[in-house]
Amino acid sequence: MKHLTGLFGGTFNPIHNGHLQAAEAVMAALPLDRILFIPAYIPPHKSSQEVAPVEHRLRLVEIACQGKERFQVSDIEARRPGPSYSIITLHRLKDIYPEDKFFFIVGSDAFLEIDTWKDYDQLFRECSFVVVSRPGFGLELLSKVLDRIKPERVIDLRIVGQLDRKKLLSGGLFILEARTPDISSTEIRRRVRTGLSIRGLVPEGVEAYIQNNNLYR
Repeated sequence: MKHLTGLFGGTFNPIHNGHLQAAEAVMAALPLDRILFIPAYIPPHKSSQEVAPVEHRLRLVEIACQGKERFQVSDIEARRPGPSYSIITLHRLKDIYPEDKFFFIVGSDAFLEIDTWKDYDQLFRECSFVVVSRPGFGLELLSKVLDRIKPERVIDLRIVGQLDRKKLLSGGLFILEARTPDISSTEIRRRVRTGLSIRGLVPEGVEAYIQNNNLYR
């Protein structure tokens, strides 16, 4: 049986409650079987400054996903030195899970730059996308991007509501408005660096790991 797998990639530097609530909103709206969280080795669009070693970021994501049966962690990018390009990751995952149908989960802020991604047009042909609203980046900003890239099928979940498995298998670009907290990894790192509390911004286990391993000081 074909599995419906969400792919949630990112630096996760560190992972926080905003990431987790966005993933939960996707699960609530779409009948995915699982979401793979994929920490990047070296993110191509970000400076390497202040990026914790990948083994720490991978462990933080594993801690954050503990007890969430349909949230799984993949080290497919963490084990591969060099920039983490989505198209390469997709091809490797297709080799590992040939029966799966994949859905890239992307925040609305990142999606605004989708046409700067490596081989983004090929990525659209080979998998579906789920664009999730981010605080400060409302979905109304997407129209110009959609006009440029012209995806074949756009499904606005604000209009069609929850989809069943059959409709999801048809694929496309799914737009999801989610109420997630306004949390950023940058702010979490700043708070750690200046000695402020990050309680409530990250899971307790993530907070403890950051403290115990002296990350972001």
